[in-house]
Amino acid sequence: MTSFASLLHRVRACTICAGHLPQAPRPVLQLHPQARILIAAQAPGRKAHASGVPFDDASGDRLREWMGVTREIFYDPERIAILPMGLCFPGTGKSGDLPPRPECAAAWREQLLGRLRHIRVTLVVGRYAQAYHLAGHRPSLTETVRDWRSGWPATIPLPHPSPRNTLWLSRNPWFAAELLPRLRQRVAEVLDA
Repeated sequence: MTSFASLLHRVRACTICAGHLPQAPRPVLQLHPQARILIAAQAPGRKAHASGVPFDDASGDRLREWMGVTREIFYDPERIAILPMGLCFPGTGKSGDLPPRPECAAAWREQLLGRLRHIRVTLVVGRYAQAYHLAGHRPSLTETVRDWRSGWPATIPLPHPSPRNTLWLSRNPWFAAELLPRLRQRVAEVLDA
């Protein structure tokens, strides 16, 4: 069996979708076998690609606020794993970043998830991650997130924390009123265990 370090090295050196990317591949993820929280995200954005740090942008600021954690805790791989569906920045389209490249999930996802044996809660961020992680997910992101209690306390669907979703957040006040307090509580429970 391949060691975790060896697997992570191979993932970070991956170029499987190089011909479809606007820039050279740079897989961006954060993993450690001891992590207790998994953030199943979509794909790194332009800033995360440049820095090599997941959620190193305004989306990350908002996600950390939602979770009630500091940057120090968020970027501790022994506490929080961050595994996007697509590991490299996919490029920009008319209304934001393009969808994650499908090659990453097919090549790496199951191998990596199989090494995360201590996960107690998975935050499923955005519709691409929800389609993969949530069996029988609802047709819309809003319906999926509104049904957050169905996977509680192990799986929590979230909208993408991008500033582009500010309108969605204002149209769905129940998210901040009902889900976010419970999310913060659950994250604190898992980190304190």
